[in-house]
Amino acid sequence: MGVMGTEIERKFLVHGDSWREQVESERRIVQGYIAHTDTTTVRVRVVGEQAMLTIKGVSHGISRSEYEYPVPVADALSMLEELATDPVIDKVRYLIPFGEHLWELDVFAGDNAGLVMAEIELADADEGFELPGWAGPEVSDDDRFYNVNLARRPFREWADEAPA
Repeated sequence: MGVMGTEIERKFLVHGDSWREQVESERRIVQGYIAHTDTTTVRVRVVGEQAMLTIKGVSHGISRSEYEYPVPVADALSMLEELATDPVIDKVRYLIPFGEHLWELDVFAGDNAGLVMAEIELADADEGFELPGWAGPEVSDDDRFYNVNLARRPFREWADEAPA
């Protein structure tokens, strides 16, 4: 069965590498986008021996609807090769507990190399959280940092325009 819900997340650029001392786990993620319209994004993602098909609605501030379903890894790899918009997103995700939350920190490779971004998922848009010292400028409202847009216009093409 798929999971339906609302995703509430905030994204921050990352400064330095002091976060590396706090890593709980890491995993490589390869994902691609099959469809992207003004109201819907369809993504396929492979994480190790698991794969998911995710359908996301349009963002309303820092929240949006999200539906996620497991798919066979072989199918996901075929979708990435045959259906996904180039380039695929290739990144290593590090899980870092900080304060009362678990942060997801992504170090991008390929055409998005040089981009390091952290996000925190919240239960409520007004939920408070502790900001780690390595968290830089917030980019939650900057759509250039959405993964779907990083697939269309990779970070290397506009890195000099990113907030410092």
